[in-house]
Amino acid sequence: MKAEGRVFKFGDNVDTDVIIPARYLNSSDPKELATHCMEDIDKDFVKNVNEGDIIVANKNFGCGSSREHAPIAIKAAGVSCVIAETFARIFYRNSINIGLPIIECPEAAREIQAGDEVEVNFDTGLITDKTSGKTYTGQAFPEFMQKLINAGGLVNYINSNN
Repeated sequence: MKAEGRVFKFGDNVDTDVIIPARYLNSSDPKELATHCMEDIDKDFVKNVNEGDIIVANKNFGCGSSREHAPIAIKAAGVSCVIAETFARIFYRNSINIGLPIIECPEAAREIQAGDEVEVNFDTGLITDKTSGKTYTGQAFPEFMQKLINAGGLVNYINSNN
């Protein structure tokens, strides 16, 4: 399984209220949430993001509340993967549960720049910055997590196996 796209770069401690501001949580519709994704940190994000693009961030991405709305908004906006130095644990689990691939790789998170074209191989954990030519080794997904992501999340995985 692979992801490939243009990078949107963010810093440390991007919390769930920045990913999807609380004022929009009256909706659980993924398409509606996507229209407000990242708007408090990058008002043009939703206008510029394309299907397959990748978010790269520094430490503690997804900190804050435990709501699933944040990874849902990111995925519905078309983001194919999030790479970060570290993720808040509940965000990490929520992302896998809804089928948003995420990968921890401190070196890649620090060096990859906004606008770079990046490819991520989830089977091997290999991250290739096609713009700079550098490669990085992130954490590969265990097989069971790949099955969850390929199914589109935990609920779809469970429903497809019944």
